[in-house]
Amino acid sequence: MAKFFIMAMIAATMVSCSSPKATTSETGAESLFKRLESIQQKGYMYGHQDDPFYGLTWEWDENRSDVLETVGDYPAIMGFELGGIEMGDEKSLDSVPFNRIRKELIAHHERGGIVTISWHPRNPLTGGTAWDVDNNQVVKSILPDGSEHEKFELWMKRLGDFIASLKDKDGKPIPIIFRPWHENNGSWFWWGQKLCTDEEFHGLWNMLQDNFNNHEFTNLLWSYSPNITGSISEEEFLKRYPGNDRVSLIGLDAYQWGTEEDFVKQLSSDINAISSIAKKNNKLYALTECGYKNIPDSTWWTRVLKPILDQYHPCYFLTWRNAKHEYFAPNPKQVSAADFKKLYEADNTLFLKDINK
Repeated sequence: MAKFFIMAMIAATMVSCSSPKATTSETGAESLFKRLESIQQKGYMYGHQDDPFYGLTWEWDENRSDVLETVGDYPAIMGFELGGIEMGDEKSLDSVPFNRIRKELIAHHERGGIVTISWHPRNPLTGGTAWDVDNNQVVKSILPDGSEHEKFELWMKRLGDFIASLKDKDGKPIPIIFRPWHENNGSWFWWGQKLCTDEEFHGLWNMLQDNFNNHEFTNLLWSYSPNITGSISEEEFLKRYPGNDRVSLIGLDAYQWGTEEDFVKQLSSDINAISSIAKKNNKLYALTECGYKNIPDSTWWTRVLKPILDQYHPCYFLTWRNAKHEYFAPNPKQVSAADFKKLYEADNTLFLKDINK
């Protein structure tokens, strides 16, 4: 009740952020940026990767969501993965049929939600996965004049063809937060820090973005998201940053893999740096991936994560998927479910219903 009352009062005193008035010349990406900017004045949104596909105890059922079944509401943001589309596969690297991804992505947009896409393409030089890092010539090989450039041109076309199919009921392209080449400051993907030079990484980013811009994908809001280190500095960040003309949202991927103390210290340091850089350059900022595997701490949401979100108030935070072997959001019977409900009930934590008021 308290959440409803406060949110209603806010809605009465400011322009609704769920239905911004777009000008006829405004692109889908520009409209989405304005919406995200307005929503951030209310609070921070919760997002979940692969939310409608599977959960802790189920797979592929229609009209299901662990988040929905836990709190009675959908996430404000849903994340979808397109790794495998470049190969012409019928299913993503997480075994989700691309036809189902299209259906659920459109459905979430139609219910008023926001969508984000990640892409972990195969290794174009070796044929391995995105995590195949035995060769440091991969990025160089797909840049113009590289041995695999023609192959990667086809991969970009296949990715683009799928994105072009994501349209609303009126046939308009759906606005999407597009987040390629993430966690590039680590070295576990073939586009990572030790796998290519700064110049090669810029070439990789620019090649994909220019290709999509040339095909008039004006619905993509480009997001750049390094991984948590606990020591991100503006100087280091800017070495691989594609540039203000190429990025609209600066993200941070931050999981608790070690102790709570280390996580809080590292996240606080890095989100402080990221938010400062974003504000200085008029960019949005978010925790583009985060979570605690299998959430063994019953109070982790409100005791560990929320105080940091409250201090730095990112645009959103997105927890990773709920596979049976590892999950990052609760179901109703999971040990942290009650605490997750407290997170949901907080006045500044926004789920789907909140962003559509």
